[in-house]
Amino acid sequence: MAASIKDVAREAGVSIATVSRVLNNIDVVNEDTKKKVEDAIKKLSYRPNIVARSLKTQRTKTLGIIIPDIASQIYPEVVRGVEDIANIYDYNIILCNTDLNIQKEKEYLNVLKEKMVDGVVYISSSLEKEVIDTIHELQMPTVLVETSDNENTFASVTIDNIEAANKAVSFLIEKGNKKIAFIGTSSEKINASSMRFEGYKQALEQNNISFNSNIVKFTEGGIRANNGYAAMNDMLEKGEDFDALFCSNDELAMGAINALREKEISVPEQIDVMGFDNIYASSVFYPKLTTIAQPLYDMGSVGTRMLIKIINKEELEKQNYVLNYRMIERNSVKK
Repeated sequence: MAASIKDVAREAGVSIATVSRVLNNIDVVNEDTKKKVEDAIKKLSYRPNIVARSLKTQRTKTLGIIIPDIASQIYPEVVRGVEDIANIYDYNIILCNTDLNIQKEKEYLNVLKEKMVDGVVYISSSLEKEVIDTIHELQMPTVLVETSDNENTFASVTIDNIEAANKAVSFLIEKGNKKIAFIGTSSEKINASSMRFEGYKQALEQNNISFNSNIVKFTEGGIRANNGYAAMNDMLEKGEDFDALFCSNDELAMGAINALREKEISVPEQIDVMGFDNIYASSVFYPKLTTIAQPLYDMGSVGTRMLIKIINKEELEKQNYVLNYRMIERNSVKK
């Protein structure tokens, strides 16, 4: 039978209230007594009953993380940042993978509420109104990572996706390209990809290049290499003419390059290609991918620090953090 708090109190020769104070890090316990309790906990292999403690403190020391696709190479690095900070502050995490499904996002939000998590780090492929309404209804402390809502209702950690995409496309234009194609996930939804599409259009306009919808493809949510592969094949089958390609993430870019390679179109000799995110695979893929680097780990860690402050009712220095990005020049764009 597992040891109880009464067993710990008896072993340490103290009251149950004293054991509770030690468990909750209340400073009124002197060091000698604290050591006796800690030794008793260790000897008896005592583990606090989280549910019982949460009923008293209204805290479970648990955070939820909602991500769109665990198979994508973007999100594990963000999750590492979340987990490392959670561990520092003695929080456990519950990871929820939604497979880019809005209904699953709503279901997981309700599950996390039932599990009495203290707060949620929310990484979504699309901030639909019904999801935002669900978060409001459940009244869970929530921090958005990678995307911010239009009204800035929630604390968030992002980069300036519009500016970064503008810089990427302007770089392709500086290389002499005039017909720049785009592959992304959506133009309508509130997400990072739609912001990058906006930056793409801005760069064309600023450089007096006409927008051509025939060389723009949306995967309707798909973010993996096979989606980029299919989008590029569709563009090639329609005989569209372009001299460069900007993709809203690296995996889409790598899939597109594979499709070009199969048609014996060389990158970068015939087509310059840029991705976005700087996932690890972009540095070992052939050709090594020119891309925009997001600070993925930092986005997770900063977001978690913000969430813990909100849980503890501490004031945030900023409601919306916009982190720095950088361009990584490799071999998929002509030197």
